[in-house]
Amino acid sequence: MPDATQLTMPELPSPAFGIARFTSEDLQGVLDLCTAERWPSLPADPARAGRALTSPGSTTMVARESGQVIGFCQVLSDGEIQAYCALLLVAPHRRQAGVGRALLLTALKTAGGERLDLLAEETALPFYRSLQHRDFPGFRIYPDPAP
Repeated sequence: MPDATQLTMPELPSPAFGIARFTSEDLQGVLDLCTAERWPSLPADPARAGRALTSPGSTTMVARESGQVIGFCQVLSDGEIQAYCALLLVAPHRRQAGVGRALLLTALKTAGGERLDLLAEETALPFYRSLQHRDFPGFRIYPDPAP
């Protein structure tokens, strides 16, 4: 396995969709995707979601097709070495069409970083395993419940 400094970004085919930085006009499309996927955190408070997706150190990219948001990716990064994919979601009808790969690689390139860490749902493992990677165990830690 080459070290991280030897990794190269593969060329992406010219897609039928476009990738761009998230703007406030994309918020409802992102919230709709989250709602359909039953991801409650962002739709629970749209104003907070907008702040989270544009916070310092956060790079959020969207995929649009015919003016509609069909996917998004949020990467948190120090801009140099560390990057973490916090969120990646593609509309079910556009999965396995290169949208997720384009979002992930574009977000990493835009955010900066030598490597990208993430947690994944079991159903997403084949997608992430299709990318050059190393498996590591991971955890999601929650604060203690209020007394």
